[in-house]
Amino acid sequence: MIEGVPMERIYLDHAATTPMHPKVMEKMMEVMNSTFGNPSSIHTFGREARHLLDLARETLAKSIGAKEQEIIFTSGGTEADNMGIFGIAESYQHQGKHIITTQVEHHAVLHACQKLEKMGYEVTYLPVDETGRISLVELRNALRDDTILVTIMYGNNEVGTIQPINEIGELLKDHQAIFHTDAVQAYGIERIDVQESNIDLLSVSAHKINGPKGTGFLFAREGIKLLPRSFGGDQERKRRAGTENVASIAAFREAVFISGEERTAKREKFKSFKEIFMKMLKEQQVEFHLNGSLENSMPHVLNLSFPGTNVEAMLVNLDLAGIAVSSGSACTAGSIEPSHVLVAMFGKKSERILNSIRFSFGFTTTEEQIIKAAEETAQIVFRLKK
Repeated sequence: MIEGVPMERIYLDHAATTPMHPKVMEKMMEVMNSTFGNPSSIHTFGREARHLLDLARETLAKSIGAKEQEIIFTSGGTEADNMGIFGIAESYQHQGKHIITTQVEHHAVLHACQKLEKMGYEVTYLPVDETGRISLVELRNALRDDTILVTIMYGNNEVGTIQPINEIGELLKDHQAIFHTDAVQAYGIERIDVQESNIDLLSVSAHKINGPKGTGFLFAREGIKLLPRSFGGDQERKRRAGTENVASIAAFREAVFISGEERTAKREKFKSFKEIFMKMLKEQQVEFHLNGSLENSMPHVLNLSFPGTNVEAMLVNLDLAGIAVSSGSACTAGSIEPSHVLVAMFGKKSERILNSIRFSFGFTTTEEQIIKAAEETAQIVFRLKK
């Protein structure tokens, strides 16, 4: 035990990363022990590894209504986002150099778009309303004849807001622009169908659904031209060179099975956690504001603003109480910069960008932990406001 760390610890930062499910770990160890062959080799060791990749590709494709050949294994969500964005930009630049995204994207998308701007592309960053959603009218007005890519996240990792994905897909159906969505936070919790939503590219990461870190996939609709970002062997139908991470991919498949079986029950449980947490804060007369909305939101992400407090003091005090939460994206942890998502929602002068905390739930979260966390949060807020 680390000195100063409470005996009982409560992990409410599942939007940053999730603990691996025991069954997922079992599968990963089983494959690491038994199937070490290179899936590109033609002997039996290689074919056994290839078979595991084929099974995983089939399962992942089925989970989003795609075809097996449309799944490209990657090292995670960041690579999938980069592969999709840069791959389209380079492949379709003869049709135009205009890209549309939003101000609330994950940095894997925003930083990729900023890089493209330096390479001569023009990027439109759509604003959002106070719930974190874009306006379809503004998207329609931003579309141009030279727009080649629209990249809009499925569900926001900081506040949980879900974008109008089906409506965006419908709007782009008769336009040349490719529709990419970063579904890293939504996959496994929301029902996703790339056919129904007219999605062309979709990014996913295993570690958000109790799978291993370092693996994910990019769905790329058949017929889409996608220049590779890495060069070497002919893996992934010549789209992504490098020997595939067989053990992690097999474990990813197991995580997808589990998340699919438990999705409905999990959603209801997480919704109740949100209600219990906010109800307890109200009962203890804690002043707070919900960032985002309850209607168009993923059930496992709850972002709250506590007027009169400071985010850094809140995080430290909650951690000392044994409660792990976040101020937003884990990828900006340690940064004193305010959340770009909250700035886009409320403006640079809003107090909310300085006092908001993200609580996010997972399969290990219990109602008792939610009650305990709400009680501790209330005490900390009162203490800090004195």
